[in-house]
Amino acid sequence: MGNSQLNPENLEKAANMLKAIAHPIRISIIGCLEDGQKLTVTEIHKKLNIEQATASHHLGILRDNGILTSKREGKNIYYCLKHETLKVLLNCINGCCNI
Repeated sequence: MGNSQLNPENLEKAANMLKAIAHPIRISIIGCLEDGQKLTVTEIHKKLNIEQATASHHLGILRDNGILTSKREGKNIYYCLKHETLKVLLNCINGCCNI
């Protein structure tokens, strides 16, 4: 890690992103959105077999912390990874946990 990455503001942002990711449902959501996938809250809640309100809650946390981005298309809001490099983090988590 270079000195520019040790900037307190960058460290705070990174810590908040990691806190936002650190939940089983949110890790699962990120997994659903790998490879440029764009999904609605309905698609996510059905895919993960969770309540729609639960999916919405976790999507909001991920969006508010810069993990996801959302885009309205007609009546639907589609969610996708804000940074494709986040799938590298997911691969690290999977590798460390032997999932």
